[in-house]
Amino acid sequence: MTNFGFVINNRTCIGCHACSTACKAENEVPLGVARTWVKYTEVGAYPDVRRNFQVTRCNHCANPPCVRICPVSAMYQREDGIVEFDQDQCIGCKACLQACPYDAIHVDPDSGTAAKCHYCSHRTDLGLEPACVVVCPEHAIIAGDMDDPSSEISQVLAREQVTVRKPEQGTAPKLFYVDGNDFALTPTAVPRSPETFMWSDVVPVSDSESEGPIAQSQGHPAAGPIQYAPGRAAEHMVQVGYTFHHLVPWHWPVPAYLVTKGIAGGLFMLMSLGVLLGLFPADPGMFVVGGFASLVMLGATAALLVYDLERPERFLRILTHPQWDSWLTRGAFLLMGFSLLLGGWWLAETLAWLGVLSPASVVGFRGLALPLGCLLAVGVTVYTAFLFGQAEGRDLWQSTLLPVHLLVQAGVMGGGSMLVLAQLFSLPESLSIVSAAVFVTGLVVDLTAILLGELGMPHATETAAAAAHRMSRGAHRRSFWLGGIVLGHAVPLALMGLAWPMLAAAAAVAGLYFYEHAFVMAPQEIPNS
Repeated sequence: MTNFGFVINNRTCIGCHACSTACKAENEVPLGVARTWVKYTEVGAYPDVRRNFQVTRCNHCANPPCVRICPVSAMYQREDGIVEFDQDQCIGCKACLQACPYDAIHVDPDSGTAAKCHYCSHRTDLGLEPACVVVCPEHAIIAGDMDDPSSEISQVLAREQVTVRKPEQGTAPKLFYVDGNDFALTPTAVPRSPETFMWSDVVPVSDSESEGPIAQSQGHPAAGPIQYAPGRAAEHMVQVGYTFHHLVPWHWPVPAYLVTKGIAGGLFMLMSLGVLLGLFPADPGMFVVGGFASLVMLGATAALLVYDLERPERFLRILTHPQWDSWLTRGAFLLMGFSLLLGGWWLAETLAWLGVLSPASVVGFRGLALPLGCLLAVGVTVYTAFLFGQAEGRDLWQSTLLPVHLLVQAGVMGGGSMLVLAQLFSLPESLSIVSAAVFVTGLVVDLTAILLGELGMPHATETAAAAAHRMSRGAHRRSFWLGGIVLGHAVPLALMGLAWPMLAAAAAVAGLYFYEHAFVMAPQEIPNS
């Protein structure tokens, strides 16, 4: 069995970028993205300065998280160990970008699909070496079958002491470095500033220069293509001289969909559990109004998910070509199942409320729909926690308490939304009492979990800690504190004390969006390469 891998010899690499340009030419890689790039890290202070080069690309992991998270098998692993992609199958969900701990995957601006180094598989299948190997003037890139003891790569691996990037991720990367430099291998080891980069103009997304801006784009500044920092060249002890920057994959639709999904699931869980536990009567008006609001929010959730795809016209492939290891696929089927049950149940309740059907005729269906729908609502609410868990490139999202956190937030959204509906329509008073209790209790529990969990507990990895710092004290501190904590928790609790439930619910919804925006964006802005 063939097992392909790479060795990069940093002793002989001269940073000529021949591998990068050969990769672009061979694979017709568009401008603005790269499958292979060379990172420069400079160590020392003038005049005693040393520059390190690191060829960076897909690691062709033996345990590739990008393959597991892909909902349509567009990212897959071949029998020879090459991690390949199928542009014709990809729906552009960008989940593989979140799963890769190495920033090795990008969205092709021409096709709108995922792309990366694929070991020049079209050449490999013909018995040829990848283009980067052939063009390297120093033979610093070695490719071949690691399971063949007679191959050059096997002999190098047996002879040399090699290192890999982020071995703690458990991906078993097959890109090995001879004399790998720790500052280059660890992306967070060196603070980044746009003034220190050569040949690039960095557009920061951060307003906090102290923690280093994160690049959103790369191109030529107006003053010319080559820029140096003011003052002495390489005057810092350690700095990144050049690297390739990666766009943030997920933006406002993801935190927005977390809010709409929380409202949809929270409303149904509140109605079904309240009736099943005998906390309030099975009021037809509550079912019609609450069910309709849940359906609208579920529709908004689906619309946001499709809108966020780079290839939205392909969204049905997640249903026709599912890859069941992906929680994106499982979530899609949970959403579809919940939508069908919710829609059928709401239609039956509405027809009975209008007098088209007799009330007795829907009792049996209701007895089945409420418990089954509650289970589906729980699944719809929490599946995102497991999807985030598969995003192994974002350590802050790897929280075992995240499913519980999402359930509590759904309780807040469901209780608050029902309070609004109770003010607008004639609904049972007991429903308002239970909704208020769920709303207030959820706010207190959620606030406690955020303050003790996100801020009070230490994080398992440096990238998770850096993302948490960025969320609470860095670029997203206003969204976190003013939006998530003050507007989303303190203000609603105060308004409930003043008996203004509609304003309290509106503040909680807005605050949850601000919190989720900080939670979603901050980890994506921590560099992985």
